[in-house]
Amino acid sequence: MIKELTCICCPMGCSLKAEVNEKGEVVSVKGNNCVRGENYAKTELTAPVRIVTTTVIARSGEPVPVKTEKAVAKDKIFDVVNNIKSVKIDLPVKMGDVIIENVSDTGVNVVSTRSVE
Repeated sequence: MIKELTCICCPMGCSLKAEVNEKGEVVSVKGNNCVRGENYAKTELTAPVRIVTTTVIARSGEPVPVKTEKAVAKDKIFDVVNNIKSVKIDLPVKMGDVIIENVSDTGVNVVSTRSVE
């Protein structure tokens, strides 16, 4: 079976065609201009992941932009966002500060992406 994807690893947006066998394994990937496209197709078709970006509201009402340090399983995104939205923090926050450790038992930390006084 052939699956068609658009790579999201860079602005080129390569059109990928991945051949998947009956076991759900990616056999080959075509259309990628670099190895990142091949890796993206294999991951997207077997265990998709995403970086989560959102905001945390400080107790003062100021929004603080945050993101996961690494990609998390796509099926955990809503749980991760709900955990992030339930947090209230105190300012100041520096860029890179850990806001939540091991969010939703993913092994991934949520960090601030901007310093907010």
